[in-house]
Amino acid sequence: MLTILGFAMIATFLVLIMMKKMSPIAALVLIPALFCVFVGKGAHLGDYVLEGVGTLAPTAAMLMFAIVYFGVMIDVGLFDPIVRGILRFCKADPLRIVVGTALLAAVVSLDGDGSTTFMITVSAMYPLYKRLGMSLVVMTGVAATANGVMNTLPWGGPTARAATALKVDAADVFVPMIPALAVGLLAVLVLSYVLGMRERRRLGILTAPGAAEENEKETAAEDEQVLVGAGAKAAGGTAAGRGSGGTGDHAAPAAEENDGLRGLDPDRETLRPKLYWFNAALTVLLLTAMIMEWLPIPVLFLLGAALALTVNFPRMEEQKARIGAHAENVLNVSGMVFAAAVFTGVLQGTGMVDHMAKWLVGVIPESMGPHMALVTGLLSLPLTYFMSNDGFYFGVLPVLAEAGSAHGVTNLEIARASIVGQPLHMSSPLVPAVYVLVGMAKVEFGDHTRFTVKWAALTSLVVLGAGLLFGIL
Repeated sequence: MLTILGFAMIATFLVLIMMKKMSPIAALVLIPALFCVFVGKGAHLGDYVLEGVGTLAPTAAMLMFAIVYFGVMIDVGLFDPIVRGILRFCKADPLRIVVGTALLAAVVSLDGDGSTTFMITVSAMYPLYKRLGMSLVVMTGVAATANGVMNTLPWGGPTARAATALKVDAADVFVPMIPALAVGLLAVLVLSYVLGMRERRRLGILTAPGAAEENEKETAAEDEQVLVGAGAKAAGGTAAGRGSGGTGDHAAPAAEENDGLRGLDPDRETLRPKLYWFNAALTVLLLTAMIMEWLPIPVLFLLGAALALTVNFPRMEEQKARIGAHAENVLNVSGMVFAAAVFTGVLQGTGMVDHMAKWLVGVIPESMGPHMALVTGLLSLPLTYFMSNDGFYFGVLPVLAEAGSAHGVTNLEIARASIVGQPLHMSSPLVPAVYVLVGMAKVEFGDHTRFTVKWAALTSLVVLGAGLLFGIL
């Protein structure tokens, strides 16, 4: 009964948010509360919620101060050179922009923290997507999937959990998986190319006047190539179509266009060019301390945010203004995390998650025993999506490993297979970082889920297939 109710609760939640019948926060709170009553443990709801809140409180604190910290760094211009570099590569071509999103998300993911990755990626790319009228769910989908592949780094969490749960070395789990994960990352780039081509066909290409001058020796016809379709409407420009190659290119006011192509306002009052190297050094120190685990991550971002505010905005009024400017993101994300604590608290407290895991393991046919690595890889997709990494790696994985060992499948093979579901996991409603992504991108969580899940699942299957093909699993 608990198994059925557990799956029903998850299905109800996903259907309601994807159909936009409830907001994610309301659904994360009210649906588990209702199912807790159905289970007959309504009297313990308070205990389950407080336990879930206690578990996720450090994550909420980290996200709150991380948003403030990176918000301040964006305000003062730390990432402006990155944005300009990306824009030089993208040249306002939707195809290049989507590929650039995947590359940026993958590179920034090297720090092992999804929230940081999404804050930097969205901050750099959001103005350009808005300026050209591009689909924002393409940005969130590509960023989440790229980060999911990179989340398998030993310091990212899942690999370390798998190694700990099965008592094997994390390096022995990760290093042999590098070829398969590289194929997964290549799949993300191919996906970004396909989605970028789709956006290019829909919108056309925008080239800034300066870029056209640089390219005039290459192709004279490109000199006046400017904002197209929906991008022209976003710019408010007047149409003066050239019809080059049937793309329907249009002209837009040069000054406005140039400003949009920079992505971030180059004349904003919050810029602190004299403190650029201080802010860069502070950020590098913060990320180094996070990777080296010198202090808990929430403490690091708390200290970093306080120091960044004090040095860059010494006046009290300026500090209040900066905090106020980012208060909406802070409230949305932290509220979502605490709402998710109700969902996870009820799932775990009522025992639904345990019964669901045992049922899934129990339905595996005996004949699949020698193929438990494949089974583990396939199960990692839904299980890491519907439950936390801790629940899967410490609750389910040891059972799968035990079943595999009886048929000669090693713990290392099981551990490697268990991380292939991470591209899908990063869009799970139980991952706090995804709320940073959709919140900063101003995308409905249901829209992100509906668009991303199929592509993320396909990427996970590509990693699994590559692992089997290379003999890693």
